[in-house]
Amino acid sequence: MLGPRHPKSPALGPLSSGATRRSALGLLLGAPLLSACAGVQQSLSQFSNPFSSSSPPAQPAGPPQQATTAGSGGVKVAVILPLSAAGNAGLAAQSMRNAAEMALAEFQNPNIQLLIKDDNGSPQGAQAGAQQAVEEGAEIILGPLFAQSVPAVAQVARTRNIPVMAFSTDSSIAGRGVYLLSFLPESDVNRIVEYSASIGKRSFAVLVPDNAYGNVVEAAVKAAVPRRGGRIVAFEKYGADRATPARTVAQQLGSADALFIADDGDAVVSVADAMTAAGANLRNIQLLGTGLWDNPRVYASSALQGGLYAAPDPAGFRAFSGRYRTKYGAEPIRTATLAYDAVALVAALARTQGGQRFSSDVLTNPSGFAGIDGLFRFRPDGTNERGLAVMKVTTGGGVAVAGSPKSFGA
Repeated sequence: MLGPRHPKSPALGPLSSGATRRSALGLLLGAPLLSACAGVQQSLSQFSNPFSSSSPPAQPAGPPQQATTAGSGGVKVAVILPLSAAGNAGLAAQSMRNAAEMALAEFQNPNIQLLIKDDNGSPQGAQAGAQQAVEEGAEIILGPLFAQSVPAVAQVARTRNIPVMAFSTDSSIAGRGVYLLSFLPESDVNRIVEYSASIGKRSFAVLVPDNAYGNVVEAAVKAAVPRRGGRIVAFEKYGADRATPARTVAQQLGSADALFIADDGDAVVSVADAMTAAGANLRNIQLLGTGLWDNPRVYASSALQGGLYAAPDPAGFRAFSGRYRTKYGAEPIRTATLAYDAVALVAALARTQGGQRFSSDVLTNPSGFAGIDGLFRFRPDGTNERGLAVMKVTTGGGVAVAGSPKSFGA
């Protein structure tokens, strides 16, 4: 998972002397700066199921919200979100907007101004918002959320050589000048396979859903396992019928020492139950999953106890959500941290990197950046890599068995 070691770059913080504000404001190149606080972690899968942000909801959106601004700095930053979209999409967008404004408020004297645009959950709205923002002098665009809206924004941004930092989880829309600040399944797969290999697991059985998420996980796991000296001894995809693929894999478990199931909540529990019904003794094999296992249904499943999955260290989100509750009187959605980190990052770069602040060389610094959810870096192809913890399933929730890396090293 981790690339070659690079020298650390100059720090972009800390920016305040208080411990709480250090954890909120610190965004360093090459060194995480997180702090823990009490609180209950929201499920990572509640709002961040990969590809849930690939398309807008079917329900009609409300009337577009008027564009607004936040902050008074000299560096203009566009924020494009589906604020008037129907259902959970609109609620998620509002939470992300709150997080963006919270980052602006917590950063000490930021020299940025947010140009907040509502894309109405459509590519046309996103393109119009981007066009308006660049005409107003935006130097970088944060958002949009939906994958199908990202190319429309990128088309506008590339005519002005302006980078885009989008929140979609669909890595196929990343590219030149379009960076994804999101939770990508590839990072989960790489981390859990890397850790499994480090504890001696070499033979993997794999079950993935027959959908877009499963296709991405399939490609990632088929690359990661041999890279770590392992082999895949059984591989099946499942749709509505989980019993037949489960039975096929159960018959081959004798030659495997790890079983990787990539799905969330009810689906993971159903697959595990299907495996048990097919005669598999899941207590005799190491169960593995992705960050979508961060779900109460998974923790309550007797079959999945002791399973391992890769996810951000929960300490960062607990600290963030505590401050968010104090400010807004509500719980943030799990992916609100993406908007917070995006604003904190551009504020830090605006302070320290001069005229090159949003250049590709700065944004793809191999040492990476540290945010609420730990270490991350952008690859030149626009995708990202995250430094993730390894968590164990217990009835009380996820418990870290391996912490997040402190730097991207060999």
